[in-house]
Amino acid sequence: MKKTLTSLAVAASLLAAPAAQAADKLLLKTPIAFSTALPGLGTPIPRVAEQLDLMSGGSLKMKVYEPGKLVPPFEILDAVSSGKINSGYTTAGYWAGKIPAAPLFSAVPFGPEAGEYMAWLYYGNGMTLYQEMYDQAGYNVKVLPCAVIAPETSGWFAKEINSAEDLNGLKMRFFGLGGKVMQKLGVATSLLPGGEIFPALEKGAIDATEFSMPAIDARLGFHKLVKYNYFPGWHQQATVFELLVNKDVWNEASDQHKAIIENACKASMADSFAEGEAIQHAALIDNVENNGVHIKQWDAQMLELFRATWDEVAAEEATNDQFFGRVLLDMQTFREGYAVWKENAFLPRK
Repeated sequence: MKKTLTSLAVAASLLAAPAAQAADKLLLKTPIAFSTALPGLGTPIPRVAEQLDLMSGGSLKMKVYEPGKLVPPFEILDAVSSGKINSGYTTAGYWAGKIPAAPLFSAVPFGPEAGEYMAWLYYGNGMTLYQEMYDQAGYNVKVLPCAVIAPETSGWFAKEINSAEDLNGLKMRFFGLGGKVMQKLGVATSLLPGGEIFPALEKGAIDATEFSMPAIDARLGFHKLVKYNYFPGWHQQATVFELLVNKDVWNEASDQHKAIIENACKASMADSFAEGEAIQHAALIDNVENNGVHIKQWDAQMLELFRATWDEVAAEEATNDQFFGRVLLDMQTFREGYAVWKENAFLPRK
């Protein structure tokens, strides 16, 4: 009898195993804000999907949906929070109209470069504040930084820009807090998804644009319409991209799956940064030698104008939104400490 009971118990456990394994499976359906054809911007997330599958032995998968295929890029946050979708890949700067502090977690004018940004996020108070931002705004999401790129170009223009007067009256696509700086300088700004920028330039709906790094901009063809490409990208010295997961889905996930997702995204931060840094020079050379592009540098006077205007914007935003002020102060405090290291350890720039 004892032997029979033991045999039945073993049989029952074998029958239950597939059901338990099935319950442990997780599929993240992930619409993205940037085409996977854009190197360093859209390419990281398919690699994350591949790693999730490999590291989990197939129990954790991600299906990536190109921009607009499942939900529009600017609706990803709401869709993940409501549970319409269980995850999404985007950037916090797109939520400036919903959460004033959100752009501080994507790109800051005259802000931290990629290494310093990651240091603040992972070993300062950045991640605590990042999650708190979504929590206190009522969004039911878990946030994970999942890619980062180095400086962007400062913009593409149809003519040279030599003074503030040359900016006044322009219609320009511009991202994040840098857009508020440009508005103060008389630029009419709009925030368009990447795929809508070229048609807007072509039709004259905008006169100029910024979007990303040279190799990424090259895929969108801006050089065909506007020939003056300005540097440095004072408005985005680094840009962070986020994986949002519905918080109910996250809380129900196994500890193993959570660890795999977290570590895949951390690996993607390094991988995306390296990819972006590796491919920009070829795009710059091609633009000059084959596309008739004029590479221009902002002079000291224009950079000081941008910086002074940013200081005004930052002060206004901090006054208008308490949490913005709290995050900005925390970031600035971290940067003051980091500057001691940076000024002593790094070679001076020429």
